[in-house]
Amino acid sequence: MNDIDLTAPEFYFNREMSLLDFNWRVLEQAKNEATPLLERLNFLCISSTNMDEFFEVRVAVLVQKLELGSAPRPQDGMSNQELMKLISGRAHELVDEQYRVLNEILLPLMEEEDIRIIRRGHWSEKQKIWLREYFEEELLPMLSPLGLDSAHPFPRILNKSLNFIVSLTGKDAFGRKSGLALVRAPRSLPRVIQLPEDIAGSHDLVFLTSVIHEFVGDLFYGMKLKGCFQFRVTRNSDLFVDSDEVGDLMHAVEGELAQRNYGDEVRLEVAHNCPDEMCDFLLQRFGMSRESLYQVRGLVNLNRIRAVYDLVDKPELKFQPYSSSTSPAFKLGKDIFEVIRKQDVLLHHPFDSFTPVIDFIRQAASDPQVLAVKQTLYRTGPGSPIVDALAAAARNGKEVTVVIELRARFDERANIKLATKLQEASVHVVYGVVGYKTHAKMSMVVRREGKKLSHYVHLGTGNYHRSTARLYTDYGLFTCDKAIGEDVRWVFFQLTSLGKLPKLDKLLQSPFTLHSGIIEKIQNEITLAESGKPAKIIFKVNSLVEPLVIQALYRASCAGVDISLIVRGMCCLKPGLPDISDNIRVISIIGRFLEHTRVFYFENAGHSEVYCASADLMERNLFKRVEVAFPIEHKKHKERIIEELNLYLADNCQSWTLQADGGYVLSHPEKDEPSRSVQTILLEGLKPN
Repeated sequence: MNDIDLTAPEFYFNREMSLLDFNWRVLEQAKNEATPLLERLNFLCISSTNMDEFFEVRVAVLVQKLELGSAPRPQDGMSNQELMKLISGRAHELVDEQYRVLNEILLPLMEEEDIRIIRRGHWSEKQKIWLREYFEEELLPMLSPLGLDSAHPFPRILNKSLNFIVSLTGKDAFGRKSGLALVRAPRSLPRVIQLPEDIAGSHDLVFLTSVIHEFVGDLFYGMKLKGCFQFRVTRNSDLFVDSDEVGDLMHAVEGELAQRNYGDEVRLEVAHNCPDEMCDFLLQRFGMSRESLYQVRGLVNLNRIRAVYDLVDKPELKFQPYSSSTSPAFKLGKDIFEVIRKQDVLLHHPFDSFTPVIDFIRQAASDPQVLAVKQTLYRTGPGSPIVDALAAAARNGKEVTVVIELRARFDERANIKLATKLQEASVHVVYGVVGYKTHAKMSMVVRREGKKLSHYVHLGTGNYHRSTARLYTDYGLFTCDKAIGEDVRWVFFQLTSLGKLPKLDKLLQSPFTLHSGIIEKIQNEITLAESGKPAKIIFKVNSLVEPLVIQALYRASCAGVDISLIVRGMCCLKPGLPDISDNIRVISIIGRFLEHTRVFYFENAGHSEVYCASADLMERNLFKRVEVAFPIEHKKHKERIIEELNLYLADNCQSWTLQADGGYVLSHPEKDEPSRSVQTILLEGLKPN
């Protein structure tokens, strides 16, 4: 082991390629015959949305590196040019497969269920008359076609907007004959239109693109239409705020948001039948190479087809509705603070209801004994009841402090509005530490009880977001443990004030102790294994890419530590390498719910330690964000999490196993072996055998 260089590139997968592989696994769910049909359509849309963000952020950063001539990361072992070429090839394969799944699998299956997307060539005369009226009444007043000539140069195209480039012949009223025009589809109109039942079936639908294609010639009276082709450009959407130059973070973020829609171009999508000369024209205007061109057979934004899910009322083609269970501790309308005083309460969403988290803040807002409420907010969603409760608490005279992360990617504008709303309610709003995103999920209530002040705390792995709490798996812990309360108080103090933080008693915090704490606990398992004592590690995270953690896990494997990693998305560690990672197994669970819990389990010679955290094992989480990992100390709660981790590891329906070559293999039940889907088991409240 001493002569092995664990920093060598051959021991690492590239993170961008790993993320693309995750999108492949999501797309595979769209092919899964065991999944309801309209949910399969949803998975297709999710894979499309993931690809948008991949280009807007990951590819955009790589393009910047190429322009700046930056060196590649040591673990990649390839130049930025080589990596870009590899990404382009894999991304083109994935996009081609997305459209194949749509056109050859999902649309024919939808037709069998009487859900029809009617193409232009198949409109009946009555349908064509109705759609012309729709075009003239709903579309035409909102369209502003732009003829391209010396007085009307090629405009700045909005990020991910749907556009059409139109080829024409003839002269207009002024004698102009440039031959090209642009039409942008209104963002406010639905991309999928439901036809009235008196002229079509109950689930007959038409794409907005088809309507524009059919009647676009009406916009250019007296000229002849030669061709009309969809296109969409994806731009760099990563915000840059110079921490050394910021005087007011909100104004700085607002200034950057104004430019987000017009960042550097990174991808061009066009219809498959767009002529080469038209593609070249667009590429030239956007300053992109052919590698950035994606010609697609269908909508240039697959995510728009998600509207079909809401338009079609066929419950049998969707997941069965479920009701999250209410934790027994909170049943019968018990006082929340009384419950937490008696014992810690652990929730696992969405299997456990998110309502107690909302009620925690609501009760604090109205309780006369509550003096102060402190809260971090990263993403909340529109109409958040927690935000309303925080505002009510301030109006009721409580000292309310909210740390809002303005730079939560793609939620920046919503968070600026949120900050303004809370400030208007007299909430003390701060934006954390410039240069470090506040990603910790913490809520603290300070309550007077007799002659003392008690701290009631909620810590979680996910956001305070009611909607995503029904879609993402996350753990949340309620506690009034004095040491944890003191730790949380100091972290809030650090976020709102100045000065150094004293050593925390129980919490691990980035960017200070979380990374080193995890490394130390891995090393402890190594020491135990080398002395012949029980040693085991189970991590469950969204991403594992940080090199020093990976190297520590390699060392642990070599020492004989049994290591199981449940990594939903990016994983740069290579399992199964002889004499390096023989004892490491990596799986990824892709199912109905987005796996979002972050858990770190250490066997510790029979005295197991379990931490839940807001952080993934990425450089940004461990060094450039404020994150917390919190211990699960109650015996039953610890046993529950360990039991659930073992359920994940035993899944044989939605579990993908990572191979040493980077491929993933989907698990299947062996002959006569029962099917085990961890999400189904947890949803149904079944106990493992």
